[in-house]
Amino acid sequence: MTDTPPDRLSINPDSPYFDQALLERGIGIRFKGAERKDVEEYSIPDGWIRVALGKKVDRKGRPLTLKLSGEVEAWFERPAATDEATTDEG
Repeated sequence: MTDTPPDRLSINPDSPYFDQALLERGIGIRFKGAERKDVEEYSIPDGWIRVALGKKVDRKGRPLTLKLSGEVEAWFERPAATDEATTDEG
């Protein structure tokens, strides 16, 4: 794994941009200079994020989202897990 998050990532398991391993590391998002914790999906090259629209859901129970355009930055909140289980200290 690299220390650079992907250009596009989603928390929806049905999305082709969903990646559980990356989400477990934690993704920080800065949108238009402000840190956001409510991002459902983002795209850095296209410059947009999707956020939940309150508590409203569609007929399948998924949250309704609103697409916001602007400058997007992403980073990992935790470093990649090292394989310490394979090291033998004695």
